This record gives sequence, C-alpha cells and structure tokens, in this order.
Amino acid sequence: MKTTLRIWVTTLTDHQLNGTAVFANWQQVHSAPQVFVGLSGGLDSKVLISLLLEVLEPERICAVHVNHGLSENADCWQAQAKTFCDAQGIKIHAESVVVTPDGEGVEAAARRARYAVFERLLAEQGLLLLGHHADDQAETVLFHLLRGSGVKGLSGIPAQRSLGQGQLIRPLLAWKKSELLAYAQHKGLSWVEDESNQQDKFDRNYLRNQVMPKIAQRWPGYVASIQSSARQSAEADQLAGQLANEDLSDLDVRAERAGWSICIEALQALETLRQKNILRHWPAKFNLPVPNHKIIDQIMLSLLDAEADAEPLVSWRSLHWRRFQGRLYLLPSAALTKSQDQVAHWVIGGSHDQRLRLADGSCLVAVETQGEGLVVTSGEDLTVRYRRGGERCTPAGRAHSNSLKKLFLEYRIEPWWRDKMPLLYVGETLVAVGDCWVCEGWQAEPGQRVKKISWQPNSL
Repeated sequence: MKTTLRIWVTTLTDHQLNGTAVFANWQQVHSAPQVFVGLSGGLDSKVLISLLLEVLEPERICAVHVNHGLSENADCWQAQAKTFCDAQGIKIHAESVVVTPDGEGVEAAARRARYAVFERLLAEQGLLLLGHHADDQAETVLFHLLRGSGVKGLSGIPAQRSLGQGQLIRPLLAWKKSELLAYAQHKGLSWVEDESNQQDKFDRNYLRNQVMPKIAQRWPGYVASIQSSARQSAEADQLAGQLANEDLSDLDVRAERAGWSICIEALQALETLRQKNILRHWPAKFNLPVPNHKIIDQIMLSLLDAEADAEPLVSWRSLHWRRFQGRLYLLPSAALTKSQDQVAHWVIGGSHDQRLRLADGSCLVAVETQGEGLVVTSGEDLTVRYRRGGERCTPAGRAHSNSLKKLFLEYRIEPWWRDKMPLLYVGETLVAVGDCWVCEGWQAEPGQRVKKISWQPNSL
C-alpha cells in the first residue's frame, strides 16, 4: 500500500514581515469563509492577527481567547483581548476553562484544556491559526531532545496538522521572534506579558530565559540550524510512518469496543526495529500520545514476549496496552475506569429515554429493531447492576445455566470488560448481559419488534 506524503517545509527568511509574505503559500487561509485565530493577548498572537488583517476582511476572522484562570490578571487579559478585537472589527470567542493537572504539569494541563476548546470550535471542518514562531520551534526541539525524544519529537512543531474535524496552521514558524517584535513596534501594537513566563521553575521557561541566550552567544545562527534539523527529523518521521502504515495493513487491525487491536503473531514475524516502529506510530494514527522508547521496550518485554495465557498490562499517560487471545490491544484509560458498585434504573420503551448514562461514563443504548434483541414491556423498569460474584444465567438458545465467570471465558469477553459489563435485571431476574447476550426466555421471536441493547464504554 502506497501512501502519499506531504511534507510541510518551513525555512527562515530575511524578507520583510508582512501579510502577503506570510500567507503567500496558504491557500486554505485565503479561501476559508471564516478563520479562527488563537489570541492570548501576547506578542505572537497580536502580530498574527495584524498580519491576517492585511490579507483578509475583518468579518472573516474570529479570535479565540481561552481564559485559564491561572493568573490574577486572567480576566483583565480577556477584557483587553475583547477591546482589541472590537477595535479591529473582528469577532471574538472567549471561553473560561478549568485547568486540572491530574498527574501532569500545569503547563501540560493548560495546553490540554486550551486545545479541547480549539477542537470543539473546529467541529465543522474549520481552520485555526496559531502564532508559534521560529524561536518557539528551536525551544521545542531542544526541550524534546533533553527529554530523550525520537525523530517525531525532534521534528518539533508541525506547520500544519489536523485538529478535530478541522486544520491547525502555524504560519509564523519561518519567522524569528525579533522579526515579530520589530513588526509590532512598527505597527504600534501593544501586548500583554504573562508573568509566569519569567518563572524558571517551569522547564520551558528555564530553557528560554537561561539556556537559549547562552547558546545564541556562542552560535548566533542556532535557530536556523535547529530548524534544519527539525525539518530533516520530520522527513525521517514521515518515512517511518509510511513504513508503519504498510506494515499495519498486514497486522489485521481491528476497531474494538473501545480502542483497537492487532495480531501479535503477525507483529512478531517482523524484525525488531519494525515492531518498535509500529508501536510508535500506531497510536499516532489516532492522534494519541506517542510512547517513548522506555514504554516501547516495556511493551515488547511484558506483552509481546509474555505467555499466551498471561494478561499483562502496560499503562502510560492516557493509554493502556493489553494482551488477550493472541492480540495486542491499544485502549484509552478513560474507558477502563473502575465501575462503581452502583444500582441504576432504566425505563425504556414508548416515550421514555432510550439512553442511560452510567456512573463510569459508559452508556447503554436501546434501539428498536425486529427479531433480535430483548423483549421488554413498554415502560418496563430495568435495573442495572455490576458483577459481584456468583451470578448465573442461561444465554438464549441454551438449555442449562452457567456462571458468568465461565460464560465470559466461553464467549471470549476481554478480561478488562468483565467487571464493567452492565447486567440488566427485571426484578431479580437477570435478562441480559450488556450487549453480549440476552438470557433464555427474554429473546425476540422472528419478526417481533423489540429493543436491541448496546453498551458503549467511555471514549477518549
């Protein structure tokens, strides 16, 4: 399978900074009915909007300001952003978010919250511009180098990538901060300075404030050199991605109840370097975090080389890797949240709600169908519980009951779902086990209109 690669090349330029030069090669920007622009209120975003106004009508631009609430000046910055947009005649979408570190740093959590806002706004295949520049690129590459990143991390910030249903573009990556500063001063722009940028306790700030000025003294052209290395790394990463896609096409990739799986035997038939390449690029296909070399080595050792009947687990960030029945599973951690021992009631049929959101974030859905499903009286009160041990039932079409433990094994239900699978009761009678099977006596007859139940675990 051949894959067409599109490599976005950004090079530093000595041309005068203006809207025509910046957006000359971005036809999407010129043709888009509306362009969203990230507006923090800082130098970069103010310059980006000013440049954009040189080539687009104001009514086609909508600034996006995300209020993280991390600074005592946050509300003031939001007000200033609105004043700036009003003066330029452009729309503004301002939104406050709650930043929850949840095991990650404040910076990473703020970024995650910010990009969640961006992604939601791009639901209709929109276009978002951000003001990252060449110095940001150099900083990112150095940061990833110090973290031990591979070629993907060393490729730095992409000039363009998908985000949700839309596209994210960074038109200023070819321009240095000094050029943006000169432009802003020439245009008489004012901007805010986030006081947290001076706090060297944050790794990126330490790089920016302490390390990079010393590098610049010794190697004045280091920004251009790093950008060249980033471009070469991006090319290497895209070639590795092409090889991974070709290999994945032979690994029986399946979409699972939540996440995906591949055939372990087929994966092990490849040489070690290609196995690692697949493990690195497989999550990237779904815009998931790319595991580092330590996690990949752990997956290779703990999962691929495990005994066939073992049930090992590798957990990293928002992802779980599991092994079951000869397949390697890539799963979102959110879907595997432990279910609470909680009883829920669900009335389906007639005008009643056909969806039930459970405490763990999963959802039961009832769809009317014919000849296959659960027979319940309209307005029937179903009780939803979870396995506690000792439950028995008789799947439809069978003569004898068996324990759920044995039935889960027989039906090859993945171990991580067995305690999360919702059990549906009418009174004290177990009538269905999630969407795995309906119990004897509660199944539909041919042609009978019934409810077909599906269970959807919490997604990413």
